[in-house]
Amino acid sequence: MGKKETLDLLVEGGKAAPGANSAPKLSAMKINVGDVFKQINDKTKAYAGMQVPVKVVIDADTKSFEITVGTPPVSSLIKKEIGVELAKITEEEKTAGKTIVGNMTMDQVVKVAKMKINALLAKDLKSAAKMVVGTANSMPMTVEGKRPKEVAKEIDEGKYDSLFA
Repeated sequence: MGKKETLDLLVEGGKAAPGANSAPKLSAMKINVGDVFKQINDKTKAYAGMQVPVKVVIDADTKSFEITVGTPPVSSLIKKEIGVELAKITEEEKTAGKTIVGNMTMDQVVKVAKMKINALLAKDLKSAAKMVVGTANSMPMTVEGKRPKEVAKEIDEGKYDSLFA
């Protein structure tokens, strides 16, 4: 077993390209850069339009590599779920009175929570859903038509417990 090098990347699903951080490191280890990114793109194409964490573990002696794909950040999953590419409001939109880019249902919150539950430090689905709502709070959006903080209180009060069974 040779010396292992790890390269951590955050790439757009299916559209990874060698960058200033990755290409020189792979080239220095005499690894085929094109082959690495072709495999990354094959493994991440299901996450098109989202940022995905990717780990490339390289064996320096054998010149072999292994690619592990993580799940996208909660904010990327939320944006995909509500159908927005950029959860940002321009000055123009603010002037026009628009302050929200989308609304998420509790079913969508639970769906995202189930996708991320293993990566979150949550003890159960209810806690994971609360974390998703917390992420939504930092984005210009609503959950069930309300501010995410209000929905977090409702989760604590047990209003949505039937979804977490």
